Amino acid sequence: MAIDMDTMLAKIKDRQWALADIDWDAPGAETISDEFRPKLKAFMADLCWIENVGARGFAAMAKKAPTPTLAEIYRYFHAEEQRHANAELALMKRWGMLDDGEMPEPNVNIRLAIEWLDRYADGMSLAILGTVIPMLEVALDGALLKFLLDEVDDPVCHQVFERINNDESRHIAVDFEVLNMIGHATARKLAIDFVGNVATPGVIIGALMYVPLLNRMRNNIVGMGLEPERLYKAMMRFKELGGRSEYTWRVPTYQILKLHARMVVNPNNPYHWVANPAVWASDRYPKALLRPIPSWFKELTYKPAA
Repeated sequence: MAIDMDTMLAKIKDRQWALADIDWDAPGAETISDEFRPKLKAFMADLCWIENVGARGFAAMAKKAPTPTLAEIYRYFHAEEQRHANAELALMKRWGMLDDGEMPEPNVNIRLAIEWLDRYADGMSLAILGTVIPMLEVALDGALLKFLLDEVDDPVCHQVFERINNDESRHIAVDFEVLNMIGHATARKLAIDFVGNVATPGVIIGALMYVPLLNRMRNNIVGMGLEPERLYKAMMRFKELGGRSEYTWRVPTYQILKLHARMVVNPNNPYHWVANPAVWASDRYPKALLRPIPSWFKELTYKPAA
């Protein structure tokens, strides 16, 4: 059943929340052990910056939206992803992981993703952005957040991620409705859009950036103790959600990312012979070649604000 976007926009507006709604001084911070703290800090830093990759993607999608209502929804999603990042920073501050004024440093793959988004995202088609963002959101919602809730006993963490999960469920519903809408186009239009975009420098560079980014995420969370089977189920949800819609299967980028997800979650797939060396190579990427973190990162704050 198709989503009424006007009704969805009203629901989104009605369910906004702020960091000030959370009691950040409530008991529970002491449940984080000293042994687990360094791994959790690295995990939370990556999570915070991945939220901002999503935020930047939604900002670009708002410019491509075919209706004013969908554009407004994407603008809300942009703000919500930034709020998620701020809430995760506030949790890091609560757990004693950040000094005053300190910001977690994004890993090199996230830095490269941010650079790619700033340079190319506004010129990407809705079909490409509208496929990549749902994949990242499904993986985030299905694996990273659920894993965190299983591993952390702090009740404030659970309050925060209950709100984040509620937001993400609306993001995913809209994401897959839009994918179905894109797939409803004629085969000729889908083919022209795909051929016209797939060979562009932005898409080629994006693919080279995306492969090590996803593999680093996979390796990091498996290294923290997430069973590979749970990650498999999370990424396969991308296939399942797309399969429920009538036209999503017709979107070429959906088919490509669905195939890619199967390769990522299979540790025996020869794909990893390329992807893991790409992670190794990105660790040796000259820092002097990285552009400064864009100015919008200054909007990140762990301070509760109404």
